[in-house]
Amino acid sequence: MAAEQIAHHREEAEIYEGEAVCKQKSRLLLEEILLPRGLLPLENIVEMGHNRTTGFVWLKQKHKKEHRFRAIGRTVSYETEVTAFVEEHRMRRVTGVKTKELFIWVNISEIFVDDPASGKISFANSAGIARSFPLSTFSLQEEQQHNNNNNVLLIR
Repeated sequence: MAAEQIAHHREEAEIYEGEAVCKQKSRLLLEEILLPRGLLPLENIVEMGHNRTTGFVWLKQKHKKEHRFRAIGRTVSYETEVTAFVEEHRMRRVTGVKTKELFIWVNISEIFVDDPASGKISFANSAGIARSFPLSTFSLQEEQQHNNNNNVLLIR
């Protein structure tokens, strides 16, 4: 299914290859659509594509990846192909992303920030059930460390 969608949107897409450039472009895309840059902690990305006309994005990585977001105690699984339609504050029709709820894996179909002032990001499945978490949970590690260093209060 993902391969068919990629083929359909490939013709007019900006396509990047190679791990370093793909990681950089994926973070820039997340920044562009006003989502946290640590939302897709993928490794060994071999290809990234973005069709700006349709909003379709894909990322291909060598191996499936599981990542634990320690701050919220959630494990997320990223398949070798992750796709979505993107727009400001939102990723729709997401494929290739699952989260573990209790003992089962649940597909994530939408990621969005309804109210940026709330500081919350929501993840929904196709049944419409959503969970919200602090946006800061999905910042890049170096951004979190920088913020922590800036929040140090010196008392003399």
